[in-house]
Amino acid sequence: MRTFNPLVTLVLLVTQSASIQAADLNGAWSIDASACGDMFTKENNRLAFKKDADLHAGGLIVQGKQITGTFEKCTVKSLREDGPNMRLIASCSDGVAISDVTFDLTISGENNLTLSSKQPVPVQMLYVRCPM
Repeated sequence: MRTFNPLVTLVLLVTQSASIQAADLNGAWSIDASACGDMFTKENNRLAFKKDADLHAGGLIVQGKQITGTFEKCTVKSLREDGPNMRLIASCSDGVAISDVTFDLTISGENNLTLSSKQPVPVQMLYVRCPM
């Protein structure tokens, strides 16, 4: 059984809609703001994960339409707005398998977002943008 991986939630960040623009979501995101310095760095003016970033809080990097986690990469297949929330289906790869995952995304302010998934296990995670 696969467990929920915060990286697959990166897919949400490449979406564009009237209320949320992908450019607004560019940057490094973590579930623990105090872990930002342990997880992210800038190399050649691009965000990157530090070595052993996966040992700290979960995190995501959004740069344009590219979304990256420590173990997976995702691509948005469909997006639907539902009031203040967005629902999307993403195709995610961990380097071994590809699977479709459905997510709900809620933005609260410029630097906070909540990602939720009901499958395979109900999970809700708050992410904060790391200052970089």
